Amino acid sequence: MYMLLFFLCMTAVPVLHGKEFPALDVLRSKTPAADQADAVKLLIQRFVGKRAAEFDVAVTLTNSSYLDNYEVTSNGSTISIKANTGVAAARGFYYVLTDLFGGHISWSGNRIHLPDPGKLPVIKSGQVNVTSPQRFRYYQNVCTASYSFTWWNWTRWEQEIDWMALNGFNLPLAFNGQEAIWQKVYLKMGLTQEDLDKHFGGPAFLAWARMGNIRSWGGPLPQSWLDSDLALQKQILRRMKSFGMIPVLPGFAGHVPGGFKRVFPNAHVSQLSPWGHFTCNLSCTYFLDPTDPLFKTVGAAFIKMQEEEYGDLDHIYNADTFNEMTPVSSDPSYLRNVSAGVFKGMTMYDSKAVWLMQGWLFRSPFWGQLQIKALLQAVPEGRMIVLDLAAETVPIYLSTKSFYGQPFIWCMLHNFGGNHGLYGRMDAVNKGPFEAMLFEGSTMVGMGTTPEGIEQNDFIYNFFNSLTFRGDHLNVPEWVGNYSRNRYGVSNEDINDAWQLLSTTIYNCLDTHSDHNHGIPVQRPSLKLAPNVWYDWRSVGKAWKSLLRAENQCSGSDLFRYDLVDVTRQVLHDISLECYQNLTAAYDNWNLDEVKVYGERLLEVIQDMDNITSSHSKWLLGNWLEAAKRAGKNDDEKKLYEYNARNQITLWGPSGNILDYGNKEWGGLLGSYYYSRWRLFANYIQDCVYSHTKFDRTTFNNMSLQVESNWTFARDLYPTVPQGDSVSISSSLYMKYKSFIEWTNRKPTLVNSVKSPGRLFSAYSYQNIGTDKEDGQGESLLI
Repeated sequence: MYMLLFFLCMTAVPVLHGKEFPALDVLRSKTPAADQADAVKLLIQRFVGKRAAEFDVAVTLTNSSYLDNYEVTSNGSTISIKANTGVAAARGFYYVLTDLFGGHISWSGNRIHLPDPGKLPVIKSGQVNVTSPQRFRYYQNVCTASYSFTWWNWTRWEQEIDWMALNGFNLPLAFNGQEAIWQKVYLKMGLTQEDLDKHFGGPAFLAWARMGNIRSWGGPLPQSWLDSDLALQKQILRRMKSFGMIPVLPGFAGHVPGGFKRVFPNAHVSQLSPWGHFTCNLSCTYFLDPTDPLFKTVGAAFIKMQEEEYGDLDHIYNADTFNEMTPVSSDPSYLRNVSAGVFKGMTMYDSKAVWLMQGWLFRSPFWGQLQIKALLQAVPEGRMIVLDLAAETVPIYLSTKSFYGQPFIWCMLHNFGGNHGLYGRMDAVNKGPFEAMLFEGSTMVGMGTTPEGIEQNDFIYNFFNSLTFRGDHLNVPEWVGNYSRNRYGVSNEDINDAWQLLSTTIYNCLDTHSDHNHGIPVQRPSLKLAPNVWYDWRSVGKAWKSLLRAENQCSGSDLFRYDLVDVTRQVLHDISLECYQNLTAAYDNWNLDEVKVYGERLLEVIQDMDNITSSHSKWLLGNWLEAAKRAGKNDDEKKLYEYNARNQITLWGPSGNILDYGNKEWGGLLGSYYYSRWRLFANYIQDCVYSHTKFDRTTFNNMSLQVESNWTFARDLYPTVPQGDSVSISSSLYMKYKSFIEWTNRKPTLVNSVKSPGRLFSAYSYQNIGTDKEDGQGESLLI
């Protein structure tokens, strides 16, 4: 294996960068080379302990190239890593850990394999020399701060920044602490703390308050939160910069507290339209027009205060003025003036400022070509970077002539709401960035990953990160084989079969589906649910079976157990759809007996999902809730933060305004919140059929809202320690559902199903009714 990897990696990556942007040359690290090298040495210690002495790291900064480069050599006893940035050196260490040593790094866990001292692999070609084909590797979505980072302490942040460095990210978003900065700015300008309390969102909703979508929901923010988040941001920035990263700080986008109008009565302040089914008491944020002279004053004061708190500026700022919000006018001249005003709000204090903007807004029908061109070209060429935020599904650069000359970063968004669910677009991710590099007149300057939530689907993120230092696409089957072998530390045919199958089915969505979980268990029940399914779920069942075949060899691996839980959960998630379809069909036929049976079966599947997810430490609701409470300094704060944590993943608003958008398939959440809703639904439609009364959606929704709301205000405890053995539970569940998973063209026959107590799925027998067909090609299975 190692010889193959040497052969694959010993040649430098071809450089495919396109148009040059001298204006971006200001985006270089100010951290001395020796300090960057020291940061990487400390990172190596965190991963290999005393064995770090076997690694030499040298960073030599250069002005001749803005492309990151690393070189790795080995003499059998010492490995030398030379690079032109700390990030590149860390990426070189990642190459050693994964490609050279056969290890694995991911959110769900690491597998570090170290050869014996003095027996380190020798690179027979002499050296591995790799250059990134693009200037930037960007990381984060503005929503990630809320869906994933909300309750993180420094220990977790340190792990994440290490992950960023190892994967070569040099342009990360750094959004913590900004409310404390705004507090200092606004209080100096004459606003009151009460004004700010009505403006800032709660901890779990800060992302959308920052973008002007909502105001005050989940708040008010305690002063202790503002102080601790600012202190945390300083730690984050110091560590990011130590590696030579260029942190992206927030800029002023125009959203102001309502009290701004009182203090500045002549300012051009309006209210934006409602967002996300919120009424104007929690939305309709106040907006200072970027053409108002005060805009530059506020924007400059904000950046100046960040410099006072954080030290040297890195000259790049994110501002999203119209994220999922419609401007008051589509007149290109108005949009041109708005864009110029936002940019001047940055350059008023930082003359070298570069504006980084999410290109998500351009998916709206409002933005025609004239409107997009006006917004983009109002900023000098190269002084704005656009994130083509979901380029793996809808690449905007194609329809905008490469963003009309402004540099852009090709991004894989992948995840919405931090939801769970196996998903990927392997073909699009493997080919898309390189097609964008070669696009006529391409202004691409980087690759990025922009998930709304993380700590899910390691497979597709590891795949994406494997592409960022390459000049061409990967051989997918070969990469998948290396991935599965490195992740578990074994070479196993069943494991390889499982991942090869997943990579060509559920991880290779070819239509317009996105990774937003609309599965049956996590939706509010109704008779008209339509989950998004782009694959034959029985193929995932086959992968589940293959994983279980490898349990004797892999059960000692926690990463194997994590994946086994994930795949088991996914198959049960899919089986719930067939349960639901038969339940609603029974209702349509006014068949009370079948309504009772199918309702119980759906509930049983949800309970089984809860059982399997409750068996692994990384799948527990209790972790999320306890982290929220730990962030509180007193009981009032703990209560507020726990409510934020519960509401975000369920109602998302006071009355289900963005209901279930942030859903999670966690152990504890499935067995309480989701199970309770579906129990309510099963009972309600039984009553409807019994009384020959039509299902009333409004009545049921009101009943459901009461159950949902009660759950968000509750303070009952959930386990933070796994319950049961993942492998044993998964094996038992496979045997329980085996007939459904392996069914080809067999018709299930009900045996005393209506009156059968207990485990209802055991109440079936099967009869072969015809010639075999491929799995999933027969008629819909009656469950």
